[in-house]
Amino acid sequence: MPGKFITLEGLDGAGKSTHLAWIADWLRVRGHQVVVTREPGGTPLGEMLRDLLLSQPMHRETETLLMFAARREHIDKVILPAMEKGHWVVCDRFTDATFAYQGGGRGIPLAKLEVLEQWVQDGLEPDLTLLFDVSPEVSEARLALNPTRDRFEQEKRDFFARVREAYLVRAQAHPQRIRVVDSSRAIAAIRAELETILKELA
Repeated sequence: MPGKFITLEGLDGAGKSTHLAWIADWLRVRGHQVVVTREPGGTPLGEMLRDLLLSQPMHRETETLLMFAARREHIDKVILPAMEKGHWVVCDRFTDATFAYQGGGRGIPLAKLEVLEQWVQDGLEPDLTLLFDVSPEVSEARLALNPTRDRFEQEKRDFFARVREAYLVRAQAHPQRIRVVDSSRAIAAIRAELETILKELA
C-alpha cells in the first residue's frame, strides 16, 4: 500500500510547529510509519537552499525558483521514496506555501507558478493539507515574541494579509484536499478538530 502525504500550511506564527509532532505521534499510535520533514529543506541540499532563502535578499523570481529547486530534490530524495515504502509523510509546508508567499505575497503570476508546479511535481499532490488560519494581527503578535526572525518573518502586516488571502483562495479552489483550521482557538479545541479530520484519512 502506498503511503499518504499530509502537509501543514499557514502564516508564520499560525501554530504549525505546535501541532506537527502531535499529528505524527497520533499517526504512529495507529500503526503508521511516519516521516516528518519540512520545506524549504528536508534534504542536505534543500537545507542549504533554506539557509539562503531565509537569510539572503534576492529577486522574487530567484526566490521562487530556489523554492521549487529545493522541492524537486525533496520529492526525489524523501517524499516519494517514503510513500513507496508505505510510510506516511507529514511535511511542514509544500507548494501551497509558494502560491501564498511568492504568489500572493510577492506577486509572482499564478501562471508561472502553475507551470513550475506541474514540471517539478509531475502530478504529485498531498492527500490532505491542513491550513492553520490566523489573522495577520495574531501572526504579528505571536512573531513579536521571537527575538530572532528570518527574512519572511520580518515582512509587514500587508504582506501577510496578501499571503493569507492567497491561502484562502487556494483552499476554496481545492476544498477536498485543503481543510481550513481556525488556529486562533485553544490548542485542545484545535486538536479535537484535527483528530476528526485525520480519522477520515487514517
